[in-house]
Amino acid sequence: MSRGKFENDLCVYCAGPLFCQSEREEMMSIADLLVDHGYRVYLPHRDGMEFRLIHEILVERGWEPPEAAQFLHAAIFALDVYQLAVECDGMVWNLNGRVPDEGAVSEAAMAWTLGKPLVAYKDDVRSLIAGRVNPLLVGMTDFQTVDDIEEIPHALSLARARQLQPAMNPVNFAERMKIAITEGGELWDALCDEHSGDDNEFITDVVARLFSPEKTPTLQA
Repeated sequence: MSRGKFENDLCVYCAGPLFCQSEREEMMSIADLLVDHGYRVYLPHRDGMEFRLIHEILVERGWEPPEAAQFLHAAIFALDVYQLAVECDGMVWNLNGRVPDEGAVSEAAMAWTLGKPLVAYKDDVRSLIAGRVNPLLVGMTDFQTVDDIEEIPHALSLARARQLQPAMNPVNFAERMKIAITEGGELWDALCDEHSGDDNEFITDVVARLFSPEKTPTLQA
């Protein structure tokens, strides 16, 4: 997560496609612009875990690759849910691509459900329906999108101003979401640990303890 001196303490979750270098560079440009305007930023591929490195260690420890990948995906899910629900105050959603990124669509739906300010950016004419974006997507941003990266900070300020009520109180979350948030928060604490956060062996220990098949969470009644 971006660190340093900021004009405010608001954190923005940046969601969008990350499958090639140009997509990652575009997401970095969005994140850097928000930082320049005083926001903290969470960019999943930069600030979360690196799947490949943790997966390699799990396999070295004897896990079968498919099984290790399955519970490592559960860890990534919990971490991202925690960021959206707890750490981040709003979200910027990059809709570019032939079709919108599936993960980012899910993240946008969570942010919208939680009542957090949400801005959609799109300068790609693909995936338009009669010149418009799918209404089930842009309906979450009041049918407004931004087509110039430089306008994203202003659009986010407007979205914050339009926020009708505070984001959902965590006590009202579904029990399964509470479990994901608790586990994701513990994983985030480990990643932020100044002594161990860059130690992939330590992060692997945390992932295995929280998400491996030996650890099956019990839903509260």
